Amino acid sequence: MVDDNRWLLPEGIEELLPEQAWRLEVLRRELLDLYRTWGYQLVVPPLIEHLDSLLVGTGNDLDLQTFKLIDQLSGRLLGLRADMTPQAARIDAHRLRREAPGRLCYLGTVLHTRPTGFSGSRSLMQAGAELYGHAGPEADVEIMALMLETLALTGVRDVQLDLGHVGIYRGLAQDAGLDADQEAALFDALQRKALPEIEAFLGGLDLSTAQRQRLAALADLNGGVEVLEEARQRLRDGGAAAQRALDNLQDIAGLAARRLGGVSLYFDLAELRGYQYQTGAVFAAFVAGCGEEIARGGRYDDIGQVFGRARPATGFSTDLRQLMQLGERDWPALPGAILAPAEEDEALADEVRRLREAGESVVRQFAGQAGTPAEMGCDRVLRWNGSAWVVEPLS
Repeated sequence: MVDDNRWLLPEGIEELLPEQAWRLEVLRRELLDLYRTWGYQLVVPPLIEHLDSLLVGTGNDLDLQTFKLIDQLSGRLLGLRADMTPQAARIDAHRLRREAPGRLCYLGTVLHTRPTGFSGSRSLMQAGAELYGHAGPEADVEIMALMLETLALTGVRDVQLDLGHVGIYRGLAQDAGLDADQEAALFDALQRKALPEIEAFLGGLDLSTAQRQRLAALADLNGGVEVLEEARQRLRDGGAAAQRALDNLQDIAGLAARRLGGVSLYFDLAELRGYQYQTGAVFAAFVAGCGEEIARGGRYDDIGQVFGRARPATGFSTDLRQLMQLGERDWPALPGAILAPAEEDEALADEVRRLREAGESVVRQFAGQAGTPAEMGCDRVLRWNGSAWVVEPLS
């Protein structure tokens, strides 16, 4: 029995038809040109790698999102990339080995085992940029600025930038003496801002009242820049590590306010995206009407250590297909083609060659073929005017 549904794609796997594909290609070229003007060099990592390389320093979430298979040549476990960030870190640390700050960008397909984002896609067109070799707030803010330029180019407007810092929570957890399981359980409750659950959990730990209050305070330390000063007061006895992280976030916030052109900044000290591998500031872009972040990034220092070279690192990534759906911009129309008649004529062949060399799309018609010129994407035709082949509009 023939399966009549063989044309269906797996759930969460999409394809782009000509007009959508053209828009995506236009956007891809514009973004790569943008990144080049900022000094970011393009790398093209492989779609598949040894699994232990793909998952370096990324935590459990990316492991669950990665398709796995056995290499028939080596017997080793391979993974289809679910995120290109670890690949870029490997290239910087192992292949390039530069002393100066390194700026890399990438753009390609990643696959997820489970749907992500508001579109429910498992096949994303990931674009991103990574900056290696500088630990100061200038690097974090440069990456934020480039992320916002990316969103502006795609036509995404009225962006809110959320900022947090995983070092604040790590410092408070260290000061409270939480073990790994306790730290992970509290982290999960903080992400959901489950206040009764947070209070009950902390109440069951052997902590001082001040330690409980500082950890619980993270759930409601969110809002404008004034939150940072409030945090400084409420967390002031939480240990040197938490204070250093708060100082770093305040430095980043001040520089961002000066450099990011008035973008709306929102601070959330319980926002710990990528907690298992991020080491410093974390940030994400949101727009009204979309509950998920549309771009995200942060600092992940020393990820290259396993590849032989630890370097400060910060970067961002986003999904171009999602941005195409959200953006409001004028897209160039899919270029129309010129229909060349099915004639064996040397002058016609010369004209077709000349037009193609000039960048025109020319489609040769076949004798007796079915269909219309419009179905072939043609809006013009080559006609003999008695002395030469000339391009005319289709009548």
